Amino acid sequence: MDGDQNELQVLGFLGIYRETSKIILKWRKIFTQITLALILPFCVIFLADPLVSQLLSFKKEPVAFWLVQVGYFIFLFIFSLLSTAAVVYTVACVRAAKQITFKKIMSIVPRVWKRLMVTFFWCFALFFVYNVVAVVLLIVWLVMVRQFSVGPALGIAVAVILLILYIVGFVYITMIWQLASVISVLEDAYGRKAMAKSKGLIKGKMGLSVWCFLGVLVCSVLVQALFEFLVVLDLVPNGIRVPIGIRIGVGLICLLLVTMLGLFDLVVQTMIYFVCKSHHHENIDGSCVSDHLEGCLGGDCPSEGQKAVQLEQLQV
Repeated sequence: MDGDQNELQVLGFLGIYRETSKIILKWRKIFTQITLALILPFCVIFLADPLVSQLLSFKKEPVAFWLVQVGYFIFLFIFSLLSTAAVVYTVACVRAAKQITFKKIMSIVPRVWKRLMVTFFWCFALFFVYNVVAVVLLIVWLVMVRQFSVGPALGIAVAVILLILYIVGFVYITMIWQLASVISVLEDAYGRKAMAKSKGLIKGKMGLSVWCFLGVLVCSVLVQALFEFLVVLDLVPNGIRVPIGIRIGVGLICLLLVTMLGLFDLVVQTMIYFVCKSHHHENIDGSCVSDHLEGCLGGDCPSEGQKAVQLEQLQV
């Protein structure tokens, strides 16, 4: 992104998407290398899992099925964190006008990846607790409906309200998670501290973050639905089977689209981070970012108290 502080503050949904596209196109060589090395394997595993699972379920091989599922989640976890670290780091270098190479990016990613892993487990724990509480509340309500003979209309109404509240909370935690991941790469905080910073930073830009998230999510769901119906399930009207050549072609197109969306989403998340910082009148000194990234490259990332990103509070 080439815009200054004031331009960042006024960026909206379309503005973020436009700036994201500019970054990717301008630095397409380095992003293509990252995509082929990290994002493409992630997407291949992601799309291949339904096909492999379907094959093993037909053959009734429960042991092999669960081994595949475990391996699936492990590889997705690893490539997801590596992809996030590489893309966020690259966008930060672009903003700092710093010369970067794919080799340099791959040398820094393993160190940043450790910080992202800690943040992931904290966010995962938060999601786990959130879902447990949601299930408990649902069970309590169902017991109350049965115990006190609550009418069906009221029972359904309350259940719908609980579902809406659950979705709102789920999306909110997801926004915190995404921003915390970027913070874990660019700042001195990670884990619980990154989540706390994310919660404060996203205030005032939650609506924008949600819209950007939903835009990518809707496109991803449509592509996955196309892949599921035409490639995995082979579902078409009148029971006509799709020729194998068309299924392969559709599968490759879906893989390409999912890969592009994966890269786009990671750059959007990083853009939202910078927009949120501008909204709170926090400047990021490009030279300090460069020094921080060089420090990570030469050894370990700065410890707590050595600010990874210099923040300057501007009085309005």
